[in-house]
Amino acid sequence: MLIRNRPDIASSDITPHSVYLRRRDILAGAVGIGVSAMLPLRTARAAPVAAQKSAFSTDETPTRREDATSYNNFYEFGTDKADPAAKAGSLKPSPWSVKIDGLVRKPATMTLEDILKPVMLEERIYRLRCVEGWSMVIPWIGFPLADLIKRVEPLGSAKYVAFETLVRPEEMPGQRGLFQPLPWPYVEGLRLDEAMHPLTILATGMYGETLPNQNGAPLRLVVPWKYGFKSIKSIVRISLVETQPPTTWKALADDEYGFYSNVNPEVDHPRWSQATERRIGEGSGLFAKRRPTLMFNGYGEQVAHLYSGMDLRANY
Repeated sequence: MLIRNRPDIASSDITPHSVYLRRRDILAGAVGIGVSAMLPLRTARAAPVAAQKSAFSTDETPTRREDATSYNNFYEFGTDKADPAAKAGSLKPSPWSVKIDGLVRKPATMTLEDILKPVMLEERIYRLRCVEGWSMVIPWIGFPLADLIKRVEPLGSAKYVAFETLVRPEEMPGQRGLFQPLPWPYVEGLRLDEAMHPLTILATGMYGETLPNQNGAPLRLVVPWKYGFKSIKSIVRISLVETQPPTTWKALADDEYGFYSNVNPEVDHPRWSQATERRIGEGSGLFAKRRPTLMFNGYGEQVAHLYSGMDLRANY
């Protein structure tokens, strides 16, 4: 990966390189996207969820719920940060099922109710660090991904876990139109040991409530030591595989978005520094407070051993 030093720029001004190159296509194919800021934000509170507190939580003050549910990346609903909250009301998160297949002894297609029946939901307050240079602290509600993977009994040949997001253009306006910002479905992947780590969770809620549509309802991945785009939303398929699976952003811009995507302040994005970050809710623009970015997003003590002996510049 190219290591370049760039002056800090406001994260609100950052557009992923692949989207920037296709900006004319996006504008031509997304009539009305320019007025999304005038649409009402759909951040109504969802049903409350009971969850026990987790010892894995950070003691940092959570970001305001209103900020966390109105400033999102979810390109299935548009490329602007306000688009998901404004447009995700069309998504129908129930009924929902997830196909779990690949190198497992017990492949299955489970309803969300099937998935949740045997698990104990926890509230885990995790930091979320976006590759664009902003961060949040969110009280997620969910359960360890490892609990679900164990139920399907992985084979010894399984080395990675691949994830796939819903494709439903009639409910996801960002998937409609002649020119698309991303190829669908959105796909992500983890190494099996990363997926089985106790910090890795599947979230079904946040702020004591069911997960809002714009935040990935009804089921999303949360891997707190990686950049936020690894936390794939609205999951419909989980596959255990032998070789490293394709991931959306790596396929689009391999020099900017690597497979591992661990938070590493020493490795700059080719177009901006990753040394500092802006916590949402602590100002904006030129006067926004900046704070040092933590290695592995502050979770190094728990996860650094997963990458022992690896060159974290080459394996970005």
